[in-house]
Amino acid sequence: MPGEAIEYHSIQLIRDEFLMNIQKFASSIQRTMQQLEGEIKLEMPSISVAGEVSDLAADPEIVEILEQCVINWLNQISTALEGQMKKTPQGNGPLAEIEFWRERNATLSALHEQTKLPIVRKVLEVMKESDSLLVANLQPVLTELFKFHMEASDNVRFLSTVERHFKNITHGSSFHVVLETIPSMMSALRMVWIISRHYNKDERMIPLMERIAWEIAERVCKVVNLRTLFKENRTSAQHKTLEARNTLNMWKKAYFDTRAKIEASGREARWEFDRKRLFERTDYMATICQDLYDILQVVEEFYNIFGPELKAVTGDPKRIDDVLCRVDGLVTPMENLTFDPFSIKCSQYWKYVMDDFKIEVLVIEKEAKNFIDESFKTLRSAEAAFDMLLKFKHIRSREAINRQMMMKFNDILAQYCKEIDIVNKIFVQNLDNPPLYKNHPPVAGAIYWERSLFFRIKHTILRFQEVEEILDSDGGREVKQKYLEVGRMMKDYEDRKYEQWKEMTEQILPTLMKKSLLTKTSAAGDEAINPDRVAAFSINFSPALREIINETKYLEQLGFPVPELARNVALQEDKFLRYTDGIQRMLDHYHTLTGTLNEAESLLLDDHSQELLRVFRSGYKRLNWNSLGIADYITRCKQAIGKFESLVHQIHKNADDISSRLTLIESINLFKYPAPKSEDELPGVKEFFEHIERERAKDVDHMVRWYLAIGPLLTKVEGLVVHTNTGKAPKLASYYEYWENRIYEVLTKLILKNLQSFNSLVLGNVPLFQTETILTAPEIILHPNANEIDKMCVHCVRNCVEMTKHFVRWMNGSCIECPPQKGEEEELVTISFYNDISQNPQIIEQAVMIPQNVHRILVNLMKYLQRWKRYRPLWKLDKAIVMEKFAAKKPPCVAYDEKLQFYARITTEVMHHLLIKDEHCIRLQLGPLANTVQENAKSWVVSLGRLLNDSAREELNNLHEEIEVVDPRCVHMSAVHLKYVQLYRTPGKLSINF
Repeated sequence: MPGEAIEYHSIQLIRDEFLMNIQKFASSIQRTMQQLEGEIKLEMPSISVAGEVSDLAADPEIVEILEQCVINWLNQISTALEGQMKKTPQGNGPLAEIEFWRERNATLSALHEQTKLPIVRKVLEVMKESDSLLVANLQPVLTELFKFHMEASDNVRFLSTVERHFKNITHGSSFHVVLETIPSMMSALRMVWIISRHYNKDERMIPLMERIAWEIAERVCKVVNLRTLFKENRTSAQHKTLEARNTLNMWKKAYFDTRAKIEASGREARWEFDRKRLFERTDYMATICQDLYDILQVVEEFYNIFGPELKAVTGDPKRIDDVLCRVDGLVTPMENLTFDPFSIKCSQYWKYVMDDFKIEVLVIEKEAKNFIDESFKTLRSAEAAFDMLLKFKHIRSREAINRQMMMKFNDILAQYCKEIDIVNKIFVQNLDNPPLYKNHPPVAGAIYWERSLFFRIKHTILRFQEVEEILDSDGGREVKQKYLEVGRMMKDYEDRKYEQWKEMTEQILPTLMKKSLLTKTSAAGDEAINPDRVAAFSINFSPALREIINETKYLEQLGFPVPELARNVALQEDKFLRYTDGIQRMLDHYHTLTGTLNEAESLLLDDHSQELLRVFRSGYKRLNWNSLGIADYITRCKQAIGKFESLVHQIHKNADDISSRLTLIESINLFKYPAPKSEDELPGVKEFFEHIERERAKDVDHMVRWYLAIGPLLTKVEGLVVHTNTGKAPKLASYYEYWENRIYEVLTKLILKNLQSFNSLVLGNVPLFQTETILTAPEIILHPNANEIDKMCVHCVRNCVEMTKHFVRWMNGSCIECPPQKGEEEELVTISFYNDISQNPQIIEQAVMIPQNVHRILVNLMKYLQRWKRYRPLWKLDKAIVMEKFAAKKPPCVAYDEKLQFYARITTEVMHHLLIKDEHCIRLQLGPLANTVQENAKSWVVSLGRLLNDSAREELNNLHEEIEVVDPRCVHMSAVHLKYVQLYRTPGKLSINF
């Protein structure tokens, strides 16, 4: 009832008013709490400022205290302003922006009012009177505070005029309220645009309108819920989707209406806002709402067709109910969507859903047509059939007059009927997908195919017209009727194809011609290049435009009148080919050039890339295929690319110079060992490691010079990119970091490669240095000993890693060496690559492995020397004691002979041993040890000879005395005895004989 509807509407308005007031009250409470909790209070001076200003300014102590107070005010106000500048609206809707300005206004207003306090003014007067320098610092801050306070106050005042409209959009009970609100809201925004001092610029108005568009879109998303939409009453659901679409369209229409009024006035700043930001989402959502409305309309139409009337005529209600079940199944995919249909990112998925829906509609339509055709063969009600067929008029002919004449031609007509049926069958079978000649476009090719089929039956019936009696008979009339039906069907098909193409061309050709020249295919935004990758473009010459050009040429050949715009476009085909070829070559050059940039270079050239994009921007923003400046645009792009390419080549040249130095560093051999002195003589251990250290020191000097040359090269790059030569340009921070990482990688590879190479030499089968074996009684040891060799090896390996201390790290964000830093005990510490490289697990592993391998080799050599311990009695036994015990036993000459032969064999045996032992990288010289053993054996022989000499002399003396006692005649024999005694007394005689 009308009265009930009015009452219901009044209740809704009361509810909306109550909800908005509650929301406003809650916002006020929240804002008051924020002001109480976050109020900033200026610290007042701790001393009294009563008295004359001049007297206070003359007191240095008071001035100093007041200056500190003013400094605190400066810090508080500056901190408050900085905090406010960092804040952003908390929410995406327009109400959040109003709350944002209200909060800022409340905060800055409280702070500004405090600056007007008498005590604050008095302090400032004292500072001014005392000529304090703080006055000059404080005044800009107070001015800035006043400026921001006035800005917030103005914004709150003007935005409050549209707050009611924003609340209606956000909390209104229905789309009807929103529809009524949008035009008046636009008018209010126009007034804000005209009067406001801050919301009269694009940077303020565009975000506000973007928030309004977001709120409207969110409202539609909440109300139009696909999971429940199709379960509602169809009329109500259609009304809801229609209102949602109208709301979205009204938003755009109201904008353009207001924009037109502004332009018509000629006195106001025009609205040249980014339409993509304002309307891209809402326009897309409007198309989705239209699709939903169309879906509901199709379902409604199917229910209207398969209603009670059709059931009464056909008499097959079950089959109709089955069709209606399939109709209900049309909306099932929409109710079970796994994506948000209102998200423009999911447009392709929604297109798939709509395509499936349209296909299913065609299938149901086809089944419905078949069902109706079959049902009308057995109609239950002739009257109902008659009512439906009144539009057909049956023409009767005189059968008796023409029957005899037509009898001879019945067979021909029957055959012709078969031919018509065959052609008709071919036509029907390939109606949706006709076979086309090569290079024929779809529409013109289909018409060519249809006309070729029609000519096959037309040619024959033209011959039949030569004999009028053929077509005047019943069979002739039947054939003629069939021919006309087929011809009409083909002509309808031809006309339909042409009209569809013409309508489509007239609709989309202007749009295609207005398409931009380029399409930006990267994820980078319009205003900046994505740091992770350089923007990419593709030519935006639509394949549909090429197809329209081909269709136009062929349809004109077929005699169809083509639209004037299509003809003009087709005449410009050669020009389009030149343009597309030029643009494609230009894009290929650009993509090839950007493909040579790595990530660090892309970040380095970000500003220059943006400059290049500014040249490209008109290609995907302003210029379209109707523009006259395409050739000039291609030339400008080529020039910009050439300039960018020149810069890239210079940067690559410097990068190649740096890389060549890093390659030289990486190729250095840090273990240059001395060449052998001769084939059998190798350098000693100490000489070997000292030579490595000397050569390494020379190489490190070269490496450091190469490393120091990298900084100037990077400074040169800085000059090319940002036109400074400081070595610490912020723009090149990531580029410095990139090369510092490269240097670290090179040094790491250098150390690791050299350690691995030296480890291979250590474990190789070619000796590098030699060590001697000496006898230090009672042990046989190496000279130098194993511990010294281990220490020299460890020292050499450690120095190899520590050489990276010469490569001083750069200061953060620069290519300047970091100066020495004070350590924990005030000692200067140089920050180098050693700190990181020395902790590398692979390097640590190699550095530990080399001394272990050398130690293992030395252990094997010491084991080999164990076999020489069998000669240990030569030097371990006390020779004097052994000789004394041996002599005490009064041994016979045979015993002396056995011992002398034993030591003689030792002397000969040791010289037959291998005097050189190679163990991997170490050559062991056993010659000194063999000589020592031989000398020890000889000393035993000498001692035995001396002992034998003494024993023989004693025996001879005893014999001489016995002879003198027994027979004095043996004096001559005594003389002989004395001669022999003298011989035995001669030192060394016995040993010489041996």
